[in-house]
Amino acid sequence: MYKISKKSKQILILGVSVMTILFIIYKVIGRNEQSIEGGHGNRRDAVEDIIHNEHDLAESSHRIEELEEKIAVLEKRIPRTYQDVKYLNYLTRKRILVTGGAGFVGSHLVDKLMKEGQEVIVVDNFFTGRKQNVEHWIGHENFEMIHHDIVHPLYIEVDEIYHLASPASPPHYMQNPVKTIKTNTIGTINILGLARRVNAKILLASTSEVYGDPEIHPQPESYWGHVNPIGPRACYDEGKRISETLTYAYAQQENMHVRVARIFNTYGPRMHMNDGRVVSNFILQALKSEVITIYGSGEQTRSFQYVTDLVDGLVLLMNSNYTQPVNLGNPVEHTINQFAEIIKDLLGGNSKIVHLAEVQDDPQRRKPDISRAKKYLNWEPKVSLNIGLQKTVTYFREELRKFKHSQRNKFVDEH
Repeated sequence: MYKISKKSKQILILGVSVMTILFIIYKVIGRNEQSIEGGHGNRRDAVEDIIHNEHDLAESSHRIEELEEKIAVLEKRIPRTYQDVKYLNYLTRKRILVTGGAGFVGSHLVDKLMKEGQEVIVVDNFFTGRKQNVEHWIGHENFEMIHHDIVHPLYIEVDEIYHLASPASPPHYMQNPVKTIKTNTIGTINILGLARRVNAKILLASTSEVYGDPEIHPQPESYWGHVNPIGPRACYDEGKRISETLTYAYAQQENMHVRVARIFNTYGPRMHMNDGRVVSNFILQALKSEVITIYGSGEQTRSFQYVTDLVDGLVLLMNSNYTQPVNLGNPVEHTINQFAEIIKDLLGGNSKIVHLAEVQDDPQRRKPDISRAKKYLNWEPKVSLNIGLQKTVTYFREELRKFKHSQRNKFVDEH
């Protein structure tokens, strides 16, 4: 099976464009020669030539657009190729719903479930999720995508649910705090109601933010947290805390099978370029040779896990018999200052490190106690920070290249 690559399509379009422009130049030269032979013409002829040339250019642009549409139609007729997936018969294959499945973590989870041979349904409102994160599965017989906001009820038949839907980075969840709270309350109620109706096992993707600015270090699952209920981060922190409360209330009242994962700082490909997190901020600033900005003293700590390690942990937790919350994170701790130096050393360049004012309610220390994950899931992170960062840098470098290319080739009509 043959597939038109993006590069081939661009070359084809460029070739047609060049031929069209050469044709226009040929016609202009022809008119000029006729004008010279007739006594160099006059001002009226020159104006008519300009108008005619503009018409030719507009017509050429229209023809190029038509060509792009025809290529898109032809691509749809060519059978798509997909990554190899395991074959499961109808007795062993599960129908799995992933809310927020077009997001950063969700899309990597979808990849793993699809390769296992499961039937996967993605539900996303695309507030922070992106279709390009899962476009490589579109059209596959085991894959389905639904554009839906979970604050409205959903009626489908599934066996398992991974509930990841919620903005997770500060700029995104602070952009509309009321909506963030609705997603984590009304949305969670709707998904729990769906799980109850169809008797599906459900895993809630919670967060280390339920610990707030912790007074215990490292943070075990038994720690109740230290959260400001009215601060700028409260919409997310308290939203996830009530999500956990709702999940266990449903489990106790309706005898449901629930799992809760408390996810610590995660990084990797498909992170939003503008999500405001430490990893994406530092990498992009270093790649663009901009100032690397640290908020506060930089002595606050974080623990970073690569996204594939997290996904492995989520699947292990879903398939286990353990029902209490489980921390999923990397126990290797770094100060923000140390992390900035790591990124600078990895990428080189001349970026300077600058400290800005501290962000309100920013946790000062963050490190998971993963004893439960080791004991009950036999899980711990495998991908080293150096390898994970190299893969992430490669992804962001390519994203920047695509962005620059799209800006450079953007047609701007000045009229």
